[in-house]
Amino acid sequence: MTFEELPDEWKEWIDLTPIERFRQSEKIFAQYLAMGGSLDPDPDPTSPFYDPDQWRPGAAYGRAGLRVLRRGAV
Repeated sequence: MTFEELPDEWKEWIDLTPIERFRQSEKIFAQYLAMGGSLDPDPDPTSPFYDPDQWRPGAAYGRAGLRVLRRGAV
């Protein structure tokens, strides 16, 4: 596929400088996390290290689960 055959959106991305691409990637990544994306890898059942008993799905919406513990009076 030649440059002329690429979609306009791709051409705009290619025309950015490396630092501009990096900054745009940061914005996209922040949006991904804000929408509930997770950095946890998906389980790989073909891996020799995969243990189905140890894997648990992440918390809802990609957020860590919180539990308040209190000891004594506050």
